[in-house]
Amino acid sequence: MNLRAFHAALLLALVPPAFAADKPPIDAGPYVPSLTSVVSDMLTLAEVGPKDFVIDLGSGDGRIVLTAAKVFGARGFGVEIKSDLVRESNEAAKQQGVADRVKFMTQDLFKTDISQATVLTMYLLPKTVNMLKDKLLNELRPGARIISHDYGFTDWQSEKTLSMDLEDKVAISGVTTTLIFLYKVPARVAGNWTAKVPAAISKEPVPIRLSAHMVTRVRGTLRVGGKDVPVDDGAMHGESIEFQSSIGGKTYKFTGLVKAGNIEGSVEVAGVKAPWTAALAK
Repeated sequence: MNLRAFHAALLLALVPPAFAADKPPIDAGPYVPSLTSVVSDMLTLAEVGPKDFVIDLGSGDGRIVLTAAKVFGARGFGVEIKSDLVRESNEAAKQQGVADRVKFMTQDLFKTDISQATVLTMYLLPKTVNMLKDKLLNELRPGARIISHDYGFTDWQSEKTLSMDLEDKVAISGVTTTLIFLYKVPARVAGNWTAKVPAAISKEPVPIRLSAHMVTRVRGTLRVGGKDVPVDDGAMHGESIEFQSSIGGKTYKFTGLVKAGNIEGSVEVAGVKAPWTAALAK
């Protein structure tokens, strides 16, 4: 795949909403272009395709969104605080024949509506990345992929991390190390559930209490035979949940898909799988 000019954007973080109403934007750092290969790797790691809507927070000269459209077939938009870069990006979209699928705007990234994104990319300073975490979790849909270049979230375990040493990066940032973090927005599972499980576990509905910590880790208990059984190794991967519990001397591995307050999946023990379902208490 032949990729063109590219970006990254160590953009301009703005003061969070609570303080931004009467203060001008704060420039969080100089514009720094990403290497061509890094842009390609970011979009490849996110598995961007024609069905995706890509939003780049801190879009610089628009390279990530332009590549997502021209090379990967996606749609989307970029948000940048520097109006000259926005003009340059929109002009590039016209020249590259993708202006019908992408656009660039001068906007406060903390106030931008990002709910359309299936993939969100950013190359921002560490403080700004972590200031955005709650916004991303609250506004993006479960399963949405987040790609962060060089700086990850302090308390959110990535799905994948790609590390590379690139000599060409020395001229840009003074170091060779390049990191790309992939995150998936988890479905919300905290609460009380009622599950139907294989008869070998329980012939009666099983109450399950779940809570989330470290964003994608899951804790909880299953109440089986009048006793609380711990949920072990619980994790969310977008809309997918997984955990295991030791019941009657056997370890049962639960996997499932969480959608609209319901879970459907399978329970595996000793290589044998059986279906299970659960509904969130209203």
